[in-house]
This record gives sequence, C-alpha cells and structure tokens, in this order.
Amino acid sequence: MTNQVDNWHKLARYDTNIQGELHANLLRNNGITVSLQALSAIPGMNSGIVLWVQDEDLAQAQRILDNIDTDTTAETLLDNMSDADLGINTADTQINRGTQDS
Repeated sequence: MTNQVDNWHKLARYDTNIQGELHANLLRNNGITVSLQALSAIPGMNSGIVLWVQDEDLAQAQRILDNIDTDTTAETLLDNMSDADLGINTADTQINRGTQDS
C-alpha cells in the first residue's frame, strides 16, 4: 500500500493562473488528477500557479503538455479565428453600426 500524500510530483509552473488552470483542465479531461498550488496567498492575485500530479500519471501528463503548440502567438490565433469563434454575431454588429450612423 502506498501513501498517496507522498506520491505528488511537480509537473509544471506557470506565470499566470489562467494558463495553469487551462492546462490543468486539459489534463483532467484526459483522466489525470491534478492539484493546483497558487504562488500567492492573496485571492485574485495573478502571481502564477504550480501543477502537481500523482506519480502514476506523471509520464502521461508530461506527454500531453509536451504536445501543446506553444509556437503560435496570441495575435496569430486571433487573426485565424472567425467572428463566430470569437462569439461575435455579425448581424448584430451591422444593426448596431446602422443605428449609430443615423
């Protein structure tokens, strides 16, 4: 019998909480148990986060994170997204522009 408390391994550290939470959710969606450790005790402080995983999930979690495309800049991602991807309804935008021009 193993002691689950001692089987946690540091997987990754992120400079922003949102990036860490996104990657944690990706791992959870793949059946991996993830623990998050905020780098600040102040609620709402975006100081970064550390992801921890169980020993038996470490290799799989690392493979998943290694396959994330990090070469694409945010501007390129936004340029390649359509209005629908961004949640913009072009019909509403045209109506609003029409009333503003009046």
